[in-house]
Amino acid sequence: MNDNEMTVQREDDATTGRYVIKLSPTAEAEMTFRKTDNGNIIIDHTGVPPAFEGRGIAAKLVEYAVDDARKGHFKITPVCSYVVNQFRRHSNWSDIKA
Repeated sequence: MNDNEMTVQREDDATTGRYVIKLSPTAEAEMTFRKTDNGNIIIDHTGVPPAFEGRGIAAKLVEYAVDDARKGHFKITPVCSYVVNQFRRHSNWSDIKA
């Protein structure tokens, strides 16, 4: 699977949501979040199936969320350890960190 085949989709309900990449008919990677009263999101989990690890899939999910936050004018509170570490590595994301 290459980057062109990895399409991130955002799925929402009233209080939660997720960014998801369909990896195969039976596998998907996801990054879940909770919505706050002020329109921001709290990213609480990132998961990639073991067979797909090491391909930058989790990073793609985070980068999509960062781009989504900038376009949608909301901020992200990272609590998932992976996302916390990505925010530490990318100081240029400080504008959308809640």
